[in-house]
Amino acid sequence: MTEAVNGQSLEAGQESDSSKLVAELESIGESFQKVKDSVGKIIFGQDQVVDETLITLLAGGHVLLIGVPGLGKTKLVETLGTVLGMEERRVQFTPDLMPADILGSEVLEEGESGRRSFRFIEGPVFSQLLMADEINRASPRTQSALLQAMQERRVSVAGHYHQLPQPFHVLATQNPLEQEGTYPLPEAQLDRFLMQINIDYPHLAAERDVLLATTGANEARPKKVIEADDLMEAQRQVRHIPVGDSVMNAILELVRSGRPGESDVADVNEHVAWGPGPRASQALMLAVRARAVIQGRLAPSVDDVLALAHPTLRHRMALNFAARAEGVTMAKIIDTLAARIG
Repeated sequence: MTEAVNGQSLEAGQESDSSKLVAELESIGESFQKVKDSVGKIIFGQDQVVDETLITLLAGGHVLLIGVPGLGKTKLVETLGTVLGMEERRVQFTPDLMPADILGSEVLEEGESGRRSFRFIEGPVFSQLLMADEINRASPRTQSALLQAMQERRVSVAGHYHQLPQPFHVLATQNPLEQEGTYPLPEAQLDRFLMQINIDYPHLAAERDVLLATTGANEARPKKVIEADDLMEAQRQVRHIPVGDSVMNAILELVRSGRPGESDVADVNEHVAWGPGPRASQALMLAVRARAVIQGRLAPSVDDVLALAHPTLRHRMALNFAARAEGVTMAKIIDTLAARIG
């Protein structure tokens, strides 16, 4: 009799927990819809870019924004910092930028008693939203200064660890046109970005809205919608969303079929130099959950995997010389992989 009572109590508790999770996820979806609407009043004609950036932030990841100058990359980061209630800082990457310019450094100070000691002065990486502008203009040594920060949310200076503020996100930008005097990001750092988001030119109606909104006397200003703590709580709740076997199998099939030598796709074995590692699967697992919540759904589907395949995989794969000679593109390769699970 006791076991039956205990069983009923456990079942009721599980139903209560499920109802609470559903209510919290619905609340998160409503909040992020307000965030999206607020960002949309400042950034015009880039709905997919805004969606994918918000998905990445809700999934707890970092973003690499690729686009020509003037498409609003910097404006997007500044707007997100305000709307999400996050402390935002910007670093302009240049060839002479040093790691200490990002991380900070220790300085020797002398007190009133004459005693000398080192004091750590924090660099701009100690922020909640760091914009790394034109990240590929800095040397590999400086680029690598962000590796530990992006992965561990802490930095090591002079043998001492310093924890970064929470949440911590890097939104890096890169200009695809000017390649002279640039240093391509190493594969290890590219893999730290949850998504690479390509920004195209806005369509005619959106560019008309940009003209009217930015050249008049009263330019719109972003307003805070949620707090940084709300974002952190939402990130924790997203990880509790169950993922069905069909979605998990689709993720694994998509990622594993992109690895040359292990894939049964001819284009991959012939044209891909290296493919996505396990971090790609982890990124997709988190991203499909976040996309479902933002769209007001309580569980991700295979459609979410297909929608996020390109931004999640395009920077985690590389074409070989033969592919470039034959005019094969990464977009075509990913389309082939996605068609297998679609």
